[in-house]
Amino acid sequence: MTIDQQAGTRDPGTEDSSVRTVVDHIAASVRVIASLVDHKDHIAAWADDIASRLVAGRRLLAAGNGGSAAEAQHLTSELTGRFDGDRPAYSAISLHAESSAVTAIGNDYGFDEVFARQVTAHARAGDVVVLLSTSGKSPNLLRAAAAARAVGARSIAMTGPGPNPLADAVDDAIRIEGPSANVQEAQLVLVHALCRAMEPALRRGARR
Repeated sequence: MTIDQQAGTRDPGTEDSSVRTVVDHIAASVRVIASLVDHKDHIAAWADDIASRLVAGRRLLAAGNGGSAAEAQHLTSELTGRFDGDRPAYSAISLHAESSAVTAIGNDYGFDEVFARQVTAHARAGDVVVLLSTSGKSPNLLRAAAAARAVGARSIAMTGPGPNPLADAVDDAIRIEGPSANVQEAQLVLVHALCRAMEPALRRGARR
């Protein structure tokens, strides 16, 4: 049976249901992403703070689980690479991407410690640790927040709806209201907004 023939055997009601599901998801995503405007001052303050730390020679460490790990790695790649136009690289590390460290620490100390032990190893006073989570409940991120505090690094989090444990555990958090998938989509927009707002300061700092 060809693809066209298979398509012809589909129940029109099922197809209509699938279309509605797609439209409903997109509509929900738009609403959640649009809610980031309510956090505009908060995001701008983060951008100014992080950029000043990076220009001063501090580093950014980031971590998340699953899709949030992908968003965290997106952030670090924009800093070590470039976001919009050429400029020098800045130090940014995605802790979940250190596969040998993650598996060794997970094997020897348990999965809850995979980020905290790396924060203890890499972070110094004045660095910034960025933690992403849709639930705000991941034990490994809560341990990472505690490790950041112990070494004097600033910890910030992008989470889903509050209250949640991670938002309470870090120095500052932006809580995005919405379903988990839509929150994750909004995290990427937040990351891009953060990077775009940081770019002028990062370029000025590179010329010093």
